[in-house]
Amino acid sequence: MKSTCRIREFIYPDDYPAVLALWETSGPGIHVGRSDSPLEIKKKLQRDPDLFLVAETDGQIIGTIIGGFDGRRGLVYHLGVLPGYRRAGIGRALMAEVEIRLQMKGCLKCYLMVTEDNDAGQFYEACGWEMQNVRLFAKEFITPGQ
Repeated sequence: MKSTCRIREFIYPDDYPAVLALWETSGPGIHVGRSDSPLEIKKKLQRDPDLFLVAETDGQIIGTIIGGFDGRRGLVYHLGVLPGYRRAGIGRALMAEVEIRLQMKGCLKCYLMVTEDNDAGQFYEACGWEMQNVRLFAKEFITPGQ
């Protein structure tokens, strides 16, 4: 780590441009889509703002993670660290913090989806996650008027 890193909750709208830029330049694994628009991020923050975290150093956002909790199961996505700050424990710290916060909400089981183009499988295994053999189905909904 180049200097002290601090993990804090995402602040909308102040953090949005830097976080979006991080996601767009993180390389394979983070896919920016419709659900990452400002309106959708605002909706996410209404549900559980304490699970959208950023890592920053010297005022620069260098990492992100988003957790979700539906009252029964958790989900982790958009874990990303700027290339120049990788392998310094930032991703591991973000993951540990979101796991603690999920557990504090009563989450007993959490899922993490990793796309095929994401080569971070070893990282997640080192954080205690195990690969499950599941088939993922998805459907995108079109909002009337869009």
